[in-house]
Amino acid sequence: MYTKYSRFDKPERAKDLFLEGARVVDPRSGIDQVLNLHIRDGQLKVGLSEPPQGTDVIALRGHIITPGWFDLHVHFREPGKEVAETIESGCHAAMNGGFTGVACMPNTNPPLDNAGTINWVVEQAKPFPVKLHVIAAATRERNGKELVDMSEIVECGVRAFSDDGAPIRNSVVLRHALEYSNMLGAKIFQHAEDSDLVCGGSMHEGEWSTRLGLTGMPGVAEAIDVIRCIQIAEYTGTAIHICHISTKGAVEWIRWAKKRGVRVTSEVCPHHLLLTDAHCKDYDTNYKMNPPLRSEEDRQACLDAFMDGTLDVYCTDHAPHAWEAKAVEFDQAPFGIVGLETAMGLALTHLMPHVLDFNALLERVVYAPCEILTLPIPRIADGEQANLTIIQPDAVYKVDPSKFRSKSQNTPFAGWELKGRARGVICRGLAFIKEA
Repeated sequence: MYTKYSRFDKPERAKDLFLEGARVVDPRSGIDQVLNLHIRDGQLKVGLSEPPQGTDVIALRGHIITPGWFDLHVHFREPGKEVAETIESGCHAAMNGGFTGVACMPNTNPPLDNAGTINWVVEQAKPFPVKLHVIAAATRERNGKELVDMSEIVECGVRAFSDDGAPIRNSVVLRHALEYSNMLGAKIFQHAEDSDLVCGGSMHEGEWSTRLGLTGMPGVAEAIDVIRCIQIAEYTGTAIHICHISTKGAVEWIRWAKKRGVRVTSEVCPHHLLLTDAHCKDYDTNYKMNPPLRSEEDRQACLDAFMDGTLDVYCTDHAPHAWEAKAVEFDQAPFGIVGLETAMGLALTHLMPHVLDFNALLERVVYAPCEILTLPIPRIADGEQANLTIIQPDAVYKVDPSKFRSKSQNTPFAGWELKGRARGVICRGLAFIKEA
């Protein structure tokens, strides 16, 4: 039987639920109206006027239901760094943030570079209403030298490869990775940077790195690698995805490439849309990430490109670290912040209605991520499997990291007042819905 939760606990089967009175929005299905949804054994029935007898009724007036949100870039740390995050805690963070799908990066220890480890990771997520997709390492041990057995890994359901955390530096290896992965119907996700230019850096190179006496990471390092990737993709006729864009130069190259018909997609994170390197002024390591926070000019360029669709995907680059790892000098701290549990509130508060309409946001958090990974698009229609995000748009709250479901609390958004958050998710025949 379905149970309401004041906090996420164990999943319940979505056997017979009636979601009453919410605004249902699915632009791809042409739906934007107040509707009732009936879910029986995980399958949708749209528009019933009354709940069938014996059905669990959940009143959702004032809420919004959309197809399930998908985060195309997360780090769940298991295996190897379970103190920061496990697959279980990562799935709980995803549910709390309103995501029914995530794509996990391979920079674990050992890395996700073989079918056995990948299958094990996917298996750990099965008890949760979160579809976990692995982005496998492109090279063995992520050493940038020898490609993994891509054909065997694709048979596990993998649809993308990356050495994220580091770029594929060798252009010959990158070319072969693009050719082989595309031949198998998969993509390469590139962490774009010239590693030599950023070596030893801990924040964006500019006025603030000079003021703070910290070694900088120049924005040109990202732009250089973006154009290298674009040129190789164009030459080979392959598709490539560029991770976490942060600079004006990279944006301009991606816009140029798309006009030329190059098969390039890209993503941007909320912190690069809302923060700049000036936020590092107090040496707070919760503002340290890679790519680093950039200049105001870079931030505005990324925001403009996000608005006009040049940047395809809104994702978090959720990168948890234990408290003690971040509680060191700025230049010694690891890169990365958590993001799954703040992304929705940041988008609803600061990107809407100021710069983006709701349908455009759904393109970037529902449809584009699935299309890039060639996954089925979730739809709200009769007979479809329920894959839903339930949003409480009028909820006003302050970000409190102590209430995160992630094992880590390394966020730069602590104390921010936001409006709009996830009320629950339904996916894979499982339901998590919090009390109002």
